[in-house]
Parts: sequence; C-alpha cells; structure tokens
Amino acid sequence: MPEADTRKKENPVDAEIDTRFVETMRSWLISLPYDLKVLYEAAADENLERATRELMVGAIIYVVSPNDFISSDRDNFAGYADDCIMLRLALQTLAEDSNEDAEFFRSRFPEFFDSLSDEMTVCRAAMGELFDWLGSRLVELKGLEYKGKKVGKFIDDDEASELLYEDGLGFRTEYPVEEEQIADQFKKASTIIEVISRRKVEEDRKAVKA
Repeated sequence: MPEADTRKKENPVDAEIDTRFVETMRSWLISLPYDLKVLYEAAADENLERATRELMVGAIIYVVSPNDFISSDRDNFAGYADDCIMLRLALQTLAEDSNEDAEFFRSRFPEFFDSLSDEMTVCRAAMGELFDWLGSRLVELKGLEYKGKKVGKFIDDDEASELLYEDGLGFRTEYPVEEEQIADQFKKASTIIEVISRRKVEEDRKAVKA
C-alpha cells in the first residue's frame, strides 16, 4: 500500500515536467528564427562589454552553422533543440548581468527575458546533467570560427559583420521547422533528450580516448 502511494506521487511530477518541457521546447523551436534577432542586436550593441558581444557572436555562429556540438542539426526539428538552448544560455548571461547597459538591453526585449528564467528552470528539470553539459560548453562559443574568420572579426570588420547578418537572414528563410510538424511529431521530452544524450556519449568517448 505505501509503495503504491509513492508511485502515485512520483509519476504526476515526472509527467508534469515532461509536458512543460515539450510545451517550452515547442515554443522555442517555433520562435528560433525570431529569437536569433536578439543575439544579433546584442552582438551589435557597442554599449555592452566586449566579452559579452563576442559570446553573442559565438552563439550566432553556433545557430547558423550546420556544424556544431550536435551533429544532426539539419536532420529534423530535434536537431535544432540544442540551438534553442545555446542561444538562451548565451543570453542568460545578459539576464544575470546587473550592469546598467545590460539592464537597458533587456528592457528592449521583455517578451524574451521576462519568461527566460522560468523556461530555463523547466529545461534543466527535464534534462538534468545534459543541460549542465551544454552549459559547460558555453565558454567554447567565443573560440568558434566561421568561414575562416574568428569571432572578433565579426565585431571589428564591417564586411564580416554583414556576411554573418546575411547568413542569419538565410537561416531564417530556410528554417524548416513548422508548428504543425512539431504538434504531430513532438509529444515527449525523450524525442529531444535522446538526440542530445547520444551526442554527449560520443563526446565522452572521445575524451576518454584522448
């Protein structure tokens, strides 16, 4: 009897987290091309600290490039989930920055930042160590290269900046994820989590061999 009661208490919690994660990730996947604009605005904002802007450029490169930590990026909608998360991990640094310029930047995008903390809490609850693993890789974004150019070049060089902007437009135009597709095919958190989990296993194996 006590054992049955325990199961009844645990399962609804798991189910609720699963449901909230699916709802949150569906929203993120649909809005990814539009959320990318927030990264571009932050990267171009000369009032923000240089390190912050470099991180934003790195996050842009991560999203628009077909080659990132999760190799299945262009296979289906599940391959874009990590892009949604990395985008928010980068912008979360701005959400946690008490600097006046960061605060002003956040005020320009209340529809994004007002719900960010709650959404990330849901994501962390569903993904556990996988979420932390992606978070640990945030520092790598500033070291990314794109089309032979380092992150700093896209801040200092107008031509390079224009190239990255144009590629962002191309990404938004070609983005294949549609709301109806997600509604039909994405109903469990495991659909996303298993994709990222497989990539983590691959990376862990490489680390052991190295």
